[in-house]
Amino acid sequence: MDRRTAAIYERRAQERIAQRASKLDDRRRAREFARRIERGAMVADLGCGPGWYAAVLRRAGLSVVGLDLTRAMLVEARKRERRLPLVRADLVHLPFARESLDGAWARNSYFHVPARELPVALGELHRVLRRGARIAVTLVNRGGLKDRPRALRSGLASLRQREPRFRGRLFVAGDAEDWRALFAGAGFASIQIAAGLDSFAFTLNARRARTLPDCVRPRLRLLVCGLNPSLVAADSGVPFAGATNRFWPAAVRAGLVTRERDVRAALARGVGFTDLVKRASTGAAVLSAAEYRHGVARVAALVERLAPRAVLFVGLDGYRRAVDARAQPGVVRGGFAGRPAYLMPSTSGRNATATLTALVSHLRRANRLTRARTSG
Repeated sequence: MDRRTAAIYERRAQERIAQRASKLDDRRRAREFARRIERGAMVADLGCGPGWYAAVLRRAGLSVVGLDLTRAMLVEARKRERRLPLVRADLVHLPFARESLDGAWARNSYFHVPARELPVALGELHRVLRRGARIAVTLVNRGGLKDRPRALRSGLASLRQREPRFRGRLFVAGDAEDWRALFAGAGFASIQIAAGLDSFAFTLNARRARTLPDCVRPRLRLLVCGLNPSLVAADSGVPFAGATNRFWPAAVRAGLVTRERDVRAALARGVGFTDLVKRASTGAAVLSAAEYRHGVARVAALVERLAPRAVLFVGLDGYRRAVDARAQPGVVRGGFAGRPAYLMPSTSGRNATATLTALVSHLRRANRLTRARTSG
């Protein structure tokens, strides 16, 4: 969560609670959300504030844990629900085990996360949810903002509120397709977005899919794009996680990363990860032409939004089926979505024609592209 926003809520918790009581429509939505989840299931109220909706979820028969970054709000939540487990933590670093939650309710919290950190925060949400778990999230509708500055007219964008008592709070806003793309990239499916009772808000409902969330941020040094996640990768949360896959050993030898299978450490070095097709499978043969077309469009939009210095596609066969049937390993002529791009062979152990030494060489050449001057 944005630290300046959290500090405002810390100082002015009582004023904020007095200003905004729980809303009837949101209480109704919380009860509807609870009815779609098995009674007794474990769910988190992420950004629980004074505990209004955690209380609703508990009365509906769910086991609930409340999470908030501000101590003052957690104190108020304890007053309202003495038996409610509470934890102070950030949405970007959720303190829950992998696949430990059956659902998550998040009213008015994720749009306070800085836009550059949202993919990681949603990747964390994906990590802690069980396969098929439901989420209900409130988001800001860019179209409902009055007197929108030019920066808010397209794509996800941020603004600081001018309201005197709470001046400086961060809001991240987007249209329905902006939010849909972000949550799809984070590994969620069955995404439904509806306008709230006021034009300011969207409500998003979705399920946690069996896939890998994108691990990305703006202005990456290198965006690594695989074909689609293996089931092993999807279930472990690590790209190229197969026992015989040589991506990580090659990446360490090439100086691209310093630690194997650590996507957060790679991201800190400017290396992000995505896939042409989000659906996890035992092999690429089951992927359809429509999935490839949709995937190319999605990755192109992602590249345009994030503007990495370069894009690396891993896997010749997948790239040929999706983008260019005659493509050869090496620098991609004309780049991809306006950025320099490189195509290398699959790092899978089943690709016996590519040695580890050759894979290291390809990764080094791709990394050199990130040092070239680019526009944008």
